[in-house]
Amino acid sequence: QMQLVESGGGLVQPGGSLRLSCAVSGFTLDYYAIGWYRQAPGKERVGLLCISTNDAISYYLNSVKGRFTISRDNAKNTVYLQMNSLKPEDAAVYYCAAQRHNCRGGDAVDKWGQGTLITVSS
Repeated sequence: QMQLVESGGGLVQPGGSLRLSCAVSGFTLDYYAIGWYRQAPGKERVGLLCISTNDAISYYLNSVKGRFTISRDNAKNTVYLQMNSLKPEDAAVYYCAAQRHNCRGGDAVDKWGQGTLITVSS
């Protein structure tokens, strides 16, 4: 059974940094692209960025370019989201999601994680 579990969320001050982890089980991470998405209260879920099986990174949201980056450690079955220079508008529930091989956006996800909450406030 495919499972993705996000961790690392919490409260951070504006301008601060946070690293989220997405631990996967029940499938071989080597064969899956992993994307990060977020959903703010009252808004739709949006894609942020994704890492494919060959480590190519696709950015879905321009406002996170230069601030967010993604990496994967297949040996640890974990994908990371490093977030720097956080802004209040980054506050949301953050989700990781798996899809076979390449990054193809949120409509082609095979499995979602349960999400982790990020609050950006002073």
